[in-house]
Amino acid sequence: MSGTEALTEADRLMRICNACRYCEGLCAVFPAMERRRTFAEGDLNYLANLCHSCGACYFDCQYAPPHEFAVNVPRTLARVRAESYAVYAWPRALAGLFARNGMAVAVILAVSVAAFLGGFMAASDPATMFGRVTGPGAFYAIMPHNAMVALFGAAFLYAILAMVMGWRAFWKDTGASLPVQVGRGGLWQAMRDAARLRYLDGGGIGCMNDSEYPTDRRRHYHHMTFYGFLLCFAATSVATVYHYVFGWIAPYGWFSLPVILGTLGGIGIVVGPVGLLAAKLKRDPALTDTDSARGMDAAFLLMLALTGLTGLLLLALRETPAMGTLLAIHLGVVFAFFVTMPYGKFVHGLYRFAALLRHALEGRAG
Repeated sequence: MSGTEALTEADRLMRICNACRYCEGLCAVFPAMERRRTFAEGDLNYLANLCHSCGACYFDCQYAPPHEFAVNVPRTLARVRAESYAVYAWPRALAGLFARNGMAVAVILAVSVAAFLGGFMAASDPATMFGRVTGPGAFYAIMPHNAMVALFGAAFLYAILAMVMGWRAFWKDTGASLPVQVGRGGLWQAMRDAARLRYLDGGGIGCMNDSEYPTDRRRHYHHMTFYGFLLCFAATSVATVYHYVFGWIAPYGWFSLPVILGTLGGIGIVVGPVGLLAAKLKRDPALTDTDSARGMDAAFLLMLALTGLTGLLLLALRETPAMGTLLAIHLGVVFAFFVTMPYGKFVHGLYRFAALLRHALEGRAG
């Protein structure tokens, strides 16, 4: 078939696996594979994003290295999955920028924006920037609310647009449709499978990590990351309602709903990504795609952890003279996170949900 080396290898492996079918009970990839006799590029990208990289099929496979067939489904699909992020990126011209140097790009962008904001705010009013500012509107004394909303609202809306366009391209390329008669039930099933990380258990035994003994560590870290992010989003949403509906101005009290949600979410997006990074470093090299670890895969986890860490520090020290500096650093990290969201590992959640939805629809359609 045409395509990259990873796609060619994935096509070869899927044909071998389709003849063997020993691993059909492990996860959703193999039942989805069995519905096909040939594999277009869209099919392989679908299967790659349906794969949760639990590693169970590698350890169960009788054709894994050193067998001459050299079947290694987790690593091959990880490579295809990483390539798919660039394939569906919007606008396409920006995809290559993050392919190999994602960590450097994200960190440099965060530091640059933080330095610019810090310098601008310090030059405008150094006494406020480096002084102790408390009470409602303290943040906006350092950076005006309208300027903050305009800058970060634009970055967030751009990220949403880019990810919607990427999701649309992925859905279209995989040939998926949403039949009315099974759409609602399939959507609910996909949501449950995604929320529970159903296929990260290797068919019920757990995820293979740095040894032949499966554990649920990656599942727990994934849950902390995912639900921590949702809690942070909920905190921001509640704060927006407070500001525009009730006229209550940030910063809010320690026991207010935005602060409670943001604190719990911040802890989640620090502990979860750090745990995932540690697990990634300790995983069996046979299961991993080392190239993607140097790009936006690791950069996403780092930026998410830094977003949580700087947010928690800002919360803890918001009534001290360090608030202005911490605000600039936190805003720089958040801006970099928004801008890099559509071009890195964040999109894997979107494409994986699309793959789970298609799998549910195919299963219900028979």
